[in-house]
Amino acid sequence: MTASVSLSVSESLGAPIDARISAVGPVIIDCDPGTDDAIALWLALASPEIMVRAITVVGGNVGLSRTLANALAVVALTGASVPVHAGAEKPLRGAFTAAPRVHGEDGLAGVHLPPGGAAAAGQAEAVIRAMLRASPEKLTVVGIGPATNLALALRAAPDLAAKLAGIVLMSGARNGGNVSNMAEFNAWSDPEALDILLRAGCPITLAPLDLTHQALVTPARLSRLRAAGGGKVLAAACDILAALPPHPMLPGRPLHDPCAIGWLLRPDLFTAFPARVSVVCDAHARGKTEIVPAAGVAANALVLETLAADQFFAFLGERISRLP
Repeated sequence: MTASVSLSVSESLGAPIDARISAVGPVIIDCDPGTDDAIALWLALASPEIMVRAITVVGGNVGLSRTLANALAVVALTGASVPVHAGAEKPLRGAFTAAPRVHGEDGLAGVHLPPGGAAAAGQAEAVIRAMLRASPEKLTVVGIGPATNLALALRAAPDLAAKLAGIVLMSGARNGGNVSNMAEFNAWSDPEALDILLRAGCPITLAPLDLTHQALVTPARLSRLRAAGGGKVLAAACDILAALPPHPMLPGRPLHDPCAIGWLLRPDLFTAFPARVSVVCDAHARGKTEIVPAAGVAANALVLETLAADQFFAFLGERISRLP
């Protein structure tokens, strides 16, 4: 199925698109840690298929001072030497609204990690542009926070979209939301930025809430994760997952952001469909994503639809258990 979906999107966009974009190659991860961002970063750093060239940080979940410190601590716990760069403190319009109810006041659900080092020099948007210009091969960007940093980079240099193998975003929803009854948090936090990416003309894969709500942390799955062995990183990951607040309507706690990394590594665990995606930027329905399957319309994204959740969690445990 994945191959035929890829062909459909390629035909709609008029450009070749690999089904999983670029699972082997250089990657920039743009994030706002955030509990699920931490798990996503650990999954990426544990996976040799993904060459993480840089991590850029946006204010998003709990404000830039905390998201940056969290990203530095998450990376330092692994012993990796990936540079972490500070990015936007606010969206293109207005201000970020923190989500301490979900992530805790510190962003990591109260789980203490030893502090990391200093941020690398360079502002995120400038670093993204410089890396795209300098790279001899196309880069993949994984966006698991509000899209502000990525939009700032492309708004200033739209020609650099051609240097992207693709963008994988945890953003949006086909049905309902988690901030309003229409909008998902990342899309709602900076819809203007998401709109820039959707219009950029480069391959986009979207992991919306409808997909990530299938990646539920349940007591049984958490128990299996703890039994996977590993060291301090897996222990911290399990402590974070155990501290997540219960979801009011789901039989577990959704693990959003690792789905975007999981797609690059194990596309066989997902199904997807080509679609025309747009985002509402006005106040009435701010952040609502319109996702129209590409039957008779030009596709601008591949939308992830289903997930083999038990296999995904088994894979997550196997990979993170490799870290110190």
